[in-house]
Amino acid sequence: MDAQRTMRSIYSSSNSIEIIGAQTNGTKSFVSNGVVQWASRWPEITLLLLTLLCLLPFADKAIHIDDPIFIWTAQHITKHPLNPYGFSVMGYWHPMPMWQIQQNPPLASYYMALVASIGGWSERALHLGFILPALAVILGTYHLALRFTGKPFVAATATLLTPGFLVSATGLMCDPMMLAIWVLAVVFWIKGLEEQLQPLYLITSGVLIAASALTKYFGVALIPLLLVYSLARQRSFRGWIGYLAIPVVILGAYEFYTHQLYGYGLISQAIQHKAGVRELEGRSARTLVGLAFTGGCALTALTFVPLLWSRKQVAWGGILSALLGFSFFRGWVNLGTIYAQERWLYEHRFSISLQLMFYVAGGISLVALASADLWQRKDAASLLLFLWVVGTVFFTIVVNWSVNARSILPLIPAVGILIARRLDTLRVGGARWQWLTLAIPLIVAGAVSLWATAGDAALANTARMAAKYIQEKTRDDSNTVRFEGRWGLQYYMESFGARPLEPGVYDCKFGDLIVIPTYSTSIFPFRLKTTAVQVVDFEIHSWITTMNPDAGAGFYFSGWGPLPFVIGPVPVQHYSMARLVQAK
Repeated sequence: MDAQRTMRSIYSSSNSIEIIGAQTNGTKSFVSNGVVQWASRWPEITLLLLTLLCLLPFADKAIHIDDPIFIWTAQHITKHPLNPYGFSVMGYWHPMPMWQIQQNPPLASYYMALVASIGGWSERALHLGFILPALAVILGTYHLALRFTGKPFVAATATLLTPGFLVSATGLMCDPMMLAIWVLAVVFWIKGLEEQLQPLYLITSGVLIAASALTKYFGVALIPLLLVYSLARQRSFRGWIGYLAIPVVILGAYEFYTHQLYGYGLISQAIQHKAGVRELEGRSARTLVGLAFTGGCALTALTFVPLLWSRKQVAWGGILSALLGFSFFRGWVNLGTIYAQERWLYEHRFSISLQLMFYVAGGISLVALASADLWQRKDAASLLLFLWVVGTVFFTIVVNWSVNARSILPLIPAVGILIARRLDTLRVGGARWQWLTLAIPLIVAGAVSLWATAGDAALANTARMAAKYIQEKTRDDSNTVRFEGRWGLQYYMESFGARPLEPGVYDCKFGDLIVIPTYSTSIFPFRLKTTAVQVVDFEIHSWITTMNPDAGAGFYFSGWGPLPFVIGPVPVQHYSMARLVQAK
């Protein structure tokens, strides 16, 4: 215990922390680069500025994917704060109660309502408000890493400069906020154990665990995670076990309260939902896709491979990932029914298989990092990080209804810390250029991550552009605009009075404009007679995409593709429009 406190005090000293290999220790610094020296002196400010630099360019990103669900809930909360899901909207095919559509708890929407009360409901105001949880993730990871590694700055930047984090942090969904509270809960819990079972820190952590779970239900995993960690560290239950009852009581009260409101406890409702809509792909396909998503989203686990592993280890990992990529290329992996269209499989299978090979290599490296750290150190910290990483991978591949980047996101801070911990044990480059040796993998990962984030923003913006185009086209039209599709398109179309179509419900009239996108969810055949179809195209020139079944990208839902993002030509976003000439 005394040794751990001594090490923590050493790591907490700004004069002793290694920042990208820059050591300031009373001898003459070997780093002449002013930026590195400044970062060594002010690491937290540097991380704050770096996070803002990465996220502020995307502050005007359009509403995307499931953002509208959180926005509509937040708007309802401003009028009915004690009944967050007491309203209905157009769901997958028909109008549905929000408590059936939204399978996440409401704390993120409460936060959004607070942000909007200050800055309004514009995209820019909401995105700026959601930068705060992103900052908390990075700074929280830094403070957590102070206790586990001599390179906390590397751990935090390795967390920031990943596609899984940056793309998620430019959205308005609950995942980054859940992760921010998760990391802070772990920091306070460990601090409470270090300070001779300090009640204030442990109570704070217990409340934060509940808040994390009330932001996204995955936060419940903190309870068994910290239980095992604490038992391994303290060797008894005495003095701390009762504090883990705090989130249990709070979540039980939430379950009871929502049961009184909606007739169903929403925690049990979410569990039933995940069990009822599981994909039907084979286990081999789901495992392979899960590894690819893990390595692609936590990209620093791949870019640091040459520094973390020996040549022999890299060769074996490369052979294994190449074999897995080739098995996908040859169709040996049982895809089941996950990719219904499969057009991209035949047209672009070589490119997709090649990228899948690299992402899988990152996934293998990530799991190996956690395993090697536990094998070599065999302490409570290594056990915590191992369970954090492997538990998240297991949940994503085996338990969750879909493999997606949002499920991978929680493990990214742990991976950053594991990278830094392994670097602690290795001699990386010469002393003079160590900072550059460590910076290169971060720069490569950051460049790809920002590229993927820009591609996701470009994709989101096409829905806003399409809605504005249709609004301008029908400004002086007395007929109703009707549309298929959900996500951001639904948000923008409904904002100017367009109405969603329902399968089998034909309440249209002569002259109504029918709009059907090619790439969206809840698309169905429209059976009524229309004029000749006009197709309006919106091109995406980013050469990278996060969601497109014809490109093989499925960042938010692996049913659209086996990779979280795909580099290559991005299919044009088609919108078909026609006038109704025969109403039923």
